[in-house]
Amino acid sequence: MSSFDKAIPTILRHEGGYVHDKLDPGGETNWGISKRAFPELDIKNLTEEQAIDIYRERYWLHHIYDVIVDQETATKVFDLAVNMGHRNAHRLLQKSLRKFKNLHGTDIKVDGIFGPVTLRTTNMLPTIPLLEELRIQAAVYYANLMVRKPGLVRFAYNWMRRAQS
Repeated sequence: MSSFDKAIPTILRHEGGYVHDKLDPGGETNWGISKRAFPELDIKNLTEEQAIDIYRERYWLHHIYDVIVDQETATKVFDLAVNMGHRNAHRLLQKSLRKFKNLHGTDIKVDGIFGPVTLRTTNMLPTIPLLEELRIQAAVYYANLMVRKPGLVRFAYNWMRRAQS
């Protein structure tokens, strides 16, 4: 089982503190928690501890990332879910898993749902090739996003750095 306590420092390092950049599709955020997703919160005054609690309950436990056997894989999927939404992150994981059908023999449906088939297949694959493919899928996702919305190119450096982390 993977540990939330080992994963959360990566999220906090990537997300930082309060940001209200009108050009950022995430909108007003603090520690990566967006006003759009949590309109009831006082985002500007959100503490790191409150953000950690939200990440634990609404992301890590809700999506059962703790049952991913490999810590690095769990952290990567969690980090992508925070940045691009859980459905997009799960789709990228599923696309990555499909690349290795010859190893696992499972027909993975790309539906954005982190269910038992996705979990079982994630846990049966070797970590390094799966992570490398997931990093490629994330970079392609960000590149396609910038093609669709050229104004987002200003985020390219950080997005690509995050994709490869």
